[in-house]
Amino acid sequence: MIGPMRECVVAACDGASKGNPGPAGWAWVVADETETPARWEAGPLGRATNNVAELTALERLLAATDPAVPLEVRMDSQYAMKAVTTWLPGWKRNGWRTAAGKPVANQELVARIDELLAGRSVEFRHVPAHQVDGDRLNDFADRAASQAATAQEPAGSGLGSPEPPPAPDTPPTGVPRRRPGSARKGGAASSPRTIKAKFPGRCVCGRGYAAGESIAKNDRGWGHPECRTAAAG
Repeated sequence: MIGPMRECVVAACDGASKGNPGPAGWAWVVADETETPARWEAGPLGRATNNVAELTALERLLAATDPAVPLEVRMDSQYAMKAVTTWLPGWKRNGWRTAAGKPVANQELVARIDELLAGRSVEFRHVPAHQVDGDRLNDFADRAASQAATAQEPAGSGLGSPEPPPAPDTPPTGVPRRRPGSARKGGAASSPRTIKAKFPGRCVCGRGYAAGESIAKNDRGWGHPECRTAAAG
């Protein structure tokens, strides 16, 4: 548990599903006073949806932190955040049914989170996923959840696990290639402007890139310079 001297605990949680539904995992990370990942845990879920993984990550984080200490939770899942902040009161009033009269999906998980939130101070903060200048804690939780989904094994600081790697489920090959005979379209495609990634991330090709690696912007975010060239070719 977190010590009593902390005024607020800053944490992040994330879930991953390889296929949605598919092999899934969850993860949470708690930061120290400098917002550096200090304590984390991740676990497998077998076959599950991304929404179940996201909610499970939040439930495990709330269960693992001291309810007497205010908590800031950073998440990239709009669904999980809205489920427990915006939609939950109405669902309970309607007997756990949506506005359309349908049973609430993942009701048991949402109800468990509602119980864990009772009587404690929790502030939810939405952060964008997979951003070059994104939230460090969210990125850590994303990588840990992805690793748990792929390996289907528990991990965490309590188990002595190393920091989760970027994109553990991606193959070392498979970079998109330019089509034979296709012409380059100007200098921007052949030599895109690159920057050094501040945080690890995932390219559109599926492979990860490390902090400090050169990356370039493509039509779906940031990734390997050669992938931007290939897409533009």
